[in-house]
Amino acid sequence: METKIINPSLVRLDAELGSTPEEVITSLAAIVTEAGRSTSEAELAAAAHAREAKSHTGVPGGVAIPHCRCAAVTEPTLGFARLKNPVDFGAPDGPADLTFLIAAPEGGGREHLKILSTLARALVNKEFVQSLRSAQSDEEVVSLITDVLNNPPKKKKKKSAEAASGAAAGTAAATATTADAPAAQLKAVSTLAGDVTRIVAITACPTGIAHTYMAADSLTNTADEMDGVELTVETQGSSAVTPMDPAVIEAADAVIFATDVGVKDRERFAGKPVIESGVKRAINEPRVMIEEAIAASKDPNAHRVAGTAAAASSESADSSSSLSWPKRIQQAIMTGVSYMVPFVAAGGLLLALGFLFGGYDMANAWQTIVTDYSLTNLPGHDITVDGEVMTLTKSGFMLYLGAVLFATGQMAIGFIVAALSGYTAFAIAGRPGIAPGFVGGAISVLLGAGFIGGLVTGVLAGFIAWWIGSWKVHRIVASLMPVVIIPLLTSLIVGLAMFFLLGAPLAGIMTGLTNWLNSMTGTSAVVLGIILGLMMCFDLGGPVNKAAYLFGTAGLSAGDEGSLKIMAAVMAAGMVPPIALSLATLIRPRVFTPAEQENGKSSWLLGLSFVSEGAIPFAAADPLRVIPSMMAGGAVTGALSMLFGAGSRAPHGGVFVLFAIEPKIGWLVSIIAGVIVSAAVVVLLKTVWPQKIVEKQAEAAEKQEANA
Repeated sequence: METKIINPSLVRLDAELGSTPEEVITSLAAIVTEAGRSTSEAELAAAAHAREAKSHTGVPGGVAIPHCRCAAVTEPTLGFARLKNPVDFGAPDGPADLTFLIAAPEGGGREHLKILSTLARALVNKEFVQSLRSAQSDEEVVSLITDVLNNPPKKKKKKSAEAASGAAAGTAAATATTADAPAAQLKAVSTLAGDVTRIVAITACPTGIAHTYMAADSLTNTADEMDGVELTVETQGSSAVTPMDPAVIEAADAVIFATDVGVKDRERFAGKPVIESGVKRAINEPRVMIEEAIAASKDPNAHRVAGTAAAASSESADSSSSLSWPKRIQQAIMTGVSYMVPFVAAGGLLLALGFLFGGYDMANAWQTIVTDYSLTNLPGHDITVDGEVMTLTKSGFMLYLGAVLFATGQMAIGFIVAALSGYTAFAIAGRPGIAPGFVGGAISVLLGAGFIGGLVTGVLAGFIAWWIGSWKVHRIVASLMPVVIIPLLTSLIVGLAMFFLLGAPLAGIMTGLTNWLNSMTGTSAVVLGIILGLMMCFDLGGPVNKAAYLFGTAGLSAGDEGSLKIMAAVMAAGMVPPIALSLATLIRPRVFTPAEQENGKSSWLLGLSFVSEGAIPFAAADPLRVIPSMMAGGAVTGALSMLFGAGSRAPHGGVFVLFAIEPKIGWLVSIIAGVIVSAAVVVLLKTVWPQKIVEKQAEAAEKQEANA
């Protein structure tokens, strides 16, 4: 197969094309344009930059393969540069000194992909790569590349070679290895027709802030690198959800549900082969999940999303789900927590602002202030409450504003148990479970059962509504089931169960828990702080972390001293991991990968804001060293926060709600101590027990220095 994809005018040896990927790509685009292969240098560079921004094109072996399709390109073209100063294109083993710019016409066909795939397979061959590094002339480089394109390497018996060949040939189910990474990168150049598996995915986490979008990016970037895969993701996060185009769903061969909560409008995917897991698996094992989805799409016996008949009675629960009942209950509770968090965050911060403007002593007079006074009748220092005169530290507009903010926050906080219960039931039974779930939560508040009662009523209402929804009834009655019969019967059963059986015992448990929290001093408080710190740093936003956060926010509305201390300890410990890892990358960057060093530049801000998920990229790449280190610092912070007696009236915000925390110095000291411990431990572990990938990067850097 003769090809003129490259000629000497497209080659530069030992060139200085810049110090960043953007500069190198721009220089290569200029070379391609000067050679007459592109009508616009700017258009070609912009297209290649856009592709690079989507995911890095560096591959193992000191090679980078930036690529794109562009209307300005006149024919399939390969520009090559051997860089005098290697540039980091995001490869796991370090900077690249061999850079190929692959420029394809907008309407390029299958033949050009075959050429590019052949090149990718050749790059697996160390002898070929070394020959490019030792080439003495532009003509020698052209000869080497032309030779491998015209005489593709044959399959070898080694598994890695077979995998690389399979990927290059477009075999979607081939197992990806380090060796076939170039072929996987090159596949993203084109969306040519062929053996393509179309996958749709849903990602969702309890808070809908970090994990949801990280999982989506992880799946998307991995799919871009795989051969024969088209993937579309719908993120069901805390911001507005843009539903997936029904036509995309209809054309899908398989579905991935990477969620820790219920999937909204699950019935849209009825009949599709499905792979289900928690959201963190999509972050840690995106390729494995995609390969499982590919396999499921070709397996007639694969588990499928329940049909529309089942979905009608339970749009969030799938009676044929491959998930176990304990996992489904966990997801249901996480869904409840997910919907509860906005009430907690908005209400808690409004309470804190109320205290900031109106003073802490306003808490006993706020109802009188907001009902008896107005902007034209502002309160003074002396307020009469239930016949008794109270003298407050503030007066006038600031006192009235503080009371209004506090009252608004109280109304929001008043919904948290009902929201927890209602949306837990929703996750199990769909819309028919919402009303009885809210009713059960309201009864829990009335009887003093608190958030424990809310969890119980949510699960109970969900399963009762799901059970009633499974009844086989006449179609005339069926239309009344979801809006009348299921909510009515379920609310009745849950109400009777709470008033007759469960309410008093659950209230007793809640009262005992509250009394215990308020009595905590000394050693017992420190032990609880250690436990909460360990939980907050164990899975960095996962179920264990959320359980600790729920424990912290549950008593916030009561405002008792024990609950405020727990909230402070939970928030402080959750801030430690991102800040500690940012500090560690600054202290000893050589034990971290370039990508981790880059993440470290911004993770400190996430930590200060109490976004624990900022540490996930580090933990996902190296869990055995990172997670224990973070837990050590979290335990120190939790213990010190409780020892200092720090209390927080705000449920979120980190240092930006410092005004709602007392004592401020003790709380900050506890965070600093935990950060130092975590940073020191993670650096120590990575130094005495280095990661293989970091060692390979160091070796590659030494070789490059030696060659230079």
